[in-house]
Amino acid sequence: MLRFEVTTDPAKIDFAAVYRFLDVQSNWAQGIPRDLFDRAMRNALCFAGFLEGEQIAFARVISDYATFANLVDVFTVPEFRGNGYATRLLTAVFAHPDLQGLRRFTLATRDKHPLYAKFGFHPPLFPETLMERYNPDIYKA
Repeated sequence: MLRFEVTTDPAKIDFAAVYRFLDVQSNWAQGIPRDLFDRAMRNALCFAGFLEGEQIAFARVISDYATFANLVDVFTVPEFRGNGYATRLLTAVFAHPDLQGLRRFTLATRDKHPLYAKFGFHPPLFPETLMERYNPDIYKA
């Protein structure tokens, strides 16, 4: 089996590659300005997955590290999908010591519900209590 490792060390994460993916290939952050991306990365706990030293996966968690966290920007580079690397990356995310004992952990996904269900995610128990302000085209303005 090929060696897959996960790091949260910002010095080891190729943020330029993450930016290129989000800006060009993602369906949620296309067109994000680089300065906004940089600020988002600085203010989050970032996880990068490396296969034999090549960065192939990424996830970011926004949290107060006490009660709440939100998982965002999860991806595996397309040519490496279907091999379980996202599952291995998320296993590391949810095992991180700073993310234990949280009352609520949220995420939004269009099509990866089965993946996140493996980690205990489900539709909100009380959807009528949740609200959001969402502008999906904000980076196109």
